[in-house]
Amino acid sequence: MTLSKRVVALALLFLFSVEARAAELFMYRRAGCPWCAAWDRAIGPVYPQTELGRLLPLRQVDLAEDPQPAVSLARPVRYTPTFVLIDSGREVGRIEGYPGEAFFWGLLEKLARDLPAEPRS
Repeated sequence: MTLSKRVVALALLFLFSVEARAAELFMYRRAGCPWCAAWDRAIGPVYPQTELGRLLPLRQVDLAEDPQPAVSLARPVRYTPTFVLIDSGREVGRIEGYPGEAFFWGLLEKLARDLPAEPRS
């Protein structure tokens, strides 16, 4: 099975097993970050069109310019890009750095599986 078919199949599984929720994927970035630019080229254009992208909408946060969103992080963000899965205002997990397209999708799938069965209140 190709990577894209695997991503779609797993995303559909998540959609049927996870009820509607307020989960988001925060991408913390800085201007001039070469790994952020690599993510922008490889993943950025397709992310919102994927099932995972629809399940986990992306919110980009510039560490130098944006006020920090009111979410509860497990620890400060030190590296860019850092992708933090937030569910009901709390961190579920994170991906630090951009390990390449195949690894990114696999790590994101794992984070999505770590979402609680019920949205946090």
